[in-house]
Amino acid sequence: MKDYKLAESEEKFAELIWQNEPIGSGALVKLCEKEMNWKKSTTYTVLKKLCEKGIFQNNNAVVSSLVTKDEYYASQSIHFVEDNFGGSLPKFLTAFFIGGKKLSKHQAEELKKLIDEHKEV
Repeated sequence: MKDYKLAESEEKFAELIWQNEPIGSGALVKLCEKEMNWKKSTTYTVLKKLCEKGIFQNNNAVVSSLVTKDEYYASQSIHFVEDNFGGSLPKFLTAFFIGGKKLSKHQAEELKKLIDEHKEV
């Protein structure tokens, strides 16, 4: 998966698009003015940047995603584990459990199911 790094304001902007897509670019400008206090030029500058990164597209003044919200956050999670735990999911989970977190019986069963579905045969 491609490496997507967004600044905090870009991520908030992306969230607005994901929540409202497809959205006309004019409506997006109004939404960003209301939610982020951005001027029209700021909205279009950031939109252009995120389109160039391949996250969104603006066709005929309609903005939509090329990367879904789930895909983006999955990528961020993978990078977090890689950057902080040497790419080791067991090290990440160990840190989670050593931190005093407890799983409910239902959560443990869900994790077991996910492991079974994704383990190599």
